[in-house]
Amino acid sequence: MASLINTALQLVARENPKQYEDCTVETCPIDTSYYFYRVSLGANATFIALFSLSFIGFVAVYGFTRRATAFTVAMLCGVILEVIGYAGRIMSWQNQWKEPGFLMQIVCLTIAPAFMAGGIYLCLRRIVYAFGPENSRIKPESYTRIFIPCDLLSLLLQAAGGGIASAKSHAHEDPALGDNIMVAGLSFQVFTLLVFMVLCADFALRTFRRYKSMGESAFDQNPQFIAARNSIKFKGFLVALTLATICIFWRSVYRVAELAEGWEGHLIKQQWLFVGFEGVMVIVACAALNVFNPAFAFPGGMEGAGGLGTSKKMRREREAEKVVERSESDDNGKISTVV
Repeated sequence: MASLINTALQLVARENPKQYEDCTVETCPIDTSYYFYRVSLGANATFIALFSLSFIGFVAVYGFTRRATAFTVAMLCGVILEVIGYAGRIMSWQNQWKEPGFLMQIVCLTIAPAFMAGGIYLCLRRIVYAFGPENSRIKPESYTRIFIPCDLLSLLLQAAGGGIASAKSHAHEDPALGDNIMVAGLSFQVFTLLVFMVLCADFALRTFRRYKSMGESAFDQNPQFIAARNSIKFKGFLVALTLATICIFWRSVYRVAELAEGWEGHLIKQQWLFVGFEGVMVIVACAALNVFNPAFAFPGGMEGAGGLGTSKKMRREREAEKVVERSESDDNGKISTVV
């Protein structure tokens, strides 16, 4: 995020920035603005409307169900940032030579999908509990413990790269080192999502194989989970979560390719690519999770096992059961002795 701000600052710090202060699309070449194309008012207004509807949808479902709090907070944070980001692009449409709108869209649209990815990680942990932790190669809570910190690490790399590039830029030195660290951070984010998707596929394959050999006994026999697995809503939720994951991953791949070419490369000059791979990918992910929101598509799982601290709670319950069993065994032994 900081690296993207730094890139914006580099654009601001042109040799003679004052000559562009009074520019309009009628008086200055469009490639002297912060964008290399005329920003589309219609496309950005459409995205604001769609993300606003998505926001209302998440709020309404949570207000009605009072479930999936962490997931809802993560999605709302991402959607709010999307709305602010596209509002910044509309500000730029009014004047593409002014800095505030450009910085607003760069920062907000870059970090928004990270929150949505966090919501997806939280859902997977609960899905693993629904089918049975023994079907997973790693513990259910490990999905969030591994992948959320990885997302944070990628953001820290981007911040470090931005700081270095900013310092170099202000010192009139080559900021390439900072930019390379930024790209490394974004690449690490893509790698993290890829590993996550591989583990998801592995879990699905292991679950399928165990079901083929063991039948229903391969799954958790909690009545809530049995009912969920047989429901159309839950199956739709699994499809929606898969679609959202793929969309966010593809959007991140596009961003890495875009930035790898530099800020005067071919990809960054193509508005249709931005609209398709940034805007459309993210709104499809949000819409899918709006339609099959886990708060109503998977109510038993969002209230039961799978929440934060589930493994500790289950361990304490098992220990309590062992204590009860030992106590009953001792009592039976005393009764036998007396008899």
